[in-house]
Amino acid sequence: MKQLILSLIISLATLSAWGQDITGQWNGVLKVQGTQLRLVLNITNTGAGYNATLDSPDQGAKDIPATSTSFENKVLTVVIATIGAEYEGTPDNDSIVGTFKQMGQSFPLNLSRKTVEKEKIVRPQEPVKPYPYNEEEVFFENTMDGVTLAGTFTYPKTKGTSPAVILISGSGAQNRDEELMGHKPFLVLSDYLTRNGIAVLRFDDRGTAKSTGDFKTATSFDFSKDVEAGINYLQTRKEVNKKKIGLAGHSEGGMIAPMVAARSNDVAFIVLLAGVGIPIDQLLLLQEELIAKASGLDEADWQKGKKVNQGAFELIKQSTQQVDLLKELLAYFKQVAQDIPRAGVPEGVSENDLVNIAVSQLYNPWMQYFIKYDPAPVLEKVKCPVLAINGSKDLQVPAQVNLDAIKAALQKGGNKQVTTEELPGLNHLFQACETGLPAEYATIEQTFSPVALEEIGRWITAQAK
Repeated sequence: MKQLILSLIISLATLSAWGQDITGQWNGVLKVQGTQLRLVLNITNTGAGYNATLDSPDQGAKDIPATSTSFENKVLTVVIATIGAEYEGTPDNDSIVGTFKQMGQSFPLNLSRKTVEKEKIVRPQEPVKPYPYNEEEVFFENTMDGVTLAGTFTYPKTKGTSPAVILISGSGAQNRDEELMGHKPFLVLSDYLTRNGIAVLRFDDRGTAKSTGDFKTATSFDFSKDVEAGINYLQTRKEVNKKKIGLAGHSEGGMIAPMVAARSNDVAFIVLLAGVGIPIDQLLLLQEELIAKASGLDEADWQKGKKVNQGAFELIKQSTQQVDLLKELLAYFKQVAQDIPRAGVPEGVSENDLVNIAVSQLYNPWMQYFIKYDPAPVLEKVKCPVLAINGSKDLQVPAQVNLDAIKAALQKGGNKQVTTEELPGLNHLFQACETGLPAEYATIEQTFSPVALEEIGRWITAQAK
């Protein structure tokens, strides 16, 4: 859902040489709509040419193999067919000055032999140390999967125990602050809650930042086991009221929180921040339509794309064998290749490349689990108090249809402790906004609406009494 940048970085191509030595490690930071991704391009000389691999440390990706390139007239041109992208750069001793292009958009991307750090962006709501509460960096184990999670535990300085909340991030490889689009929503949320007497544990997703494990092979269910490990950790802390441990999940995290609450008696309450109530395949199609309409895209084009995705989703939902699914997806996308939108796709990307792009985006464990998931049966098993809030301008998880579905499922299961609320004028990140479009997230100075913060804090405090 927030996975808007993650598909940008998949592979680079083999490089050809000119006069200077271009082998070795090249470092850069790709900046897209407020998000910064560190990239490391590793180039080796094979004798007959060059090979390259790409690392994306912020996404937990390493040794991604290259595909195709040319190097003529001192210009390095890299066509990245698997993601419909192209990179052009001019090497000059210890740097390459270039541009990354994808789907009709261009982004400056300069590479250097030196290590390059991301620019520090400070938003007005980000707290400044010293904090009026205690903060610790902590590590805890998911012994089932052999994963070590790294996080931050904040708790009030007052004597006695406090209620505690675990923050669960949305889709994509997120660090403990749920950092995206130049914002740190979980840093702001945890600061607000801890200042108001609530202890908070937030942690890096497995395989991200300081946490171990493999993010690429994990599903939402795997992430739910990491959250359970967090509950086990909080139960060892003397500062925590062990009967008042709750979960607050954003977006996909709002899908994971009910999974944990449905099977654990140790969860006292859950907060669903733009959580999902309808089947995920339906949500993705609705999301696609709403964003296309709000962006002013040609209806005939996005209707074709929506129909293509709907057919692919059905194949995934019906599949039981991985090998068969791969064959079916390849055959399907070849059949409908002419309907795959080409707006902004570089000329060097063939129809066959488009097919491979489409298959690669769907043929992975996380996406297949995601598309098959229906939140309702799990929500029906949740018996603890639930707060579900959405912004009225959320185009990724539309408020009314999801809040209604969440409430209906919980009540069907006999849960009478349900509060749902649609907050006017807020987007998927709970920012006050104009359009609700994802492209707007980075341009908004506000990280988390005070109205939403107050609603969350007030409700959790009431559960702790």
